[in-house]
Amino acid sequence: MGLGGCIILIAVGAILTFATDWHMKGVNLDLVGIILMIVGLIGVSTFSSIARRRRVVVPPTTPVIDEERPHHRRDGYSDGYGV
Repeated sequence: MGLGGCIILIAVGAILTFATDWHMKGVNLDLVGIILMIVGLIGVSTFSSIARRRRVVVPPTTPVIDEERPHHRRDGYSDGYGV
């Protein structure tokens, strides 16, 4: 579940808790709304901590040095295969 899903859970939970006056037998909609908001907040905090870990960039500890390596010419004749 991404950040958008977590925000939707918070919004639906707030609507059920604060903006409705429905009464269902056996279901407390205020409690369901509070549970949805708590789950949404846990999801947002988990998502943000994972996203923060992904953004960490560690610079290299040793400098990168391009070394000139001798290039062997492989034209098919000098390595013995073209004989």
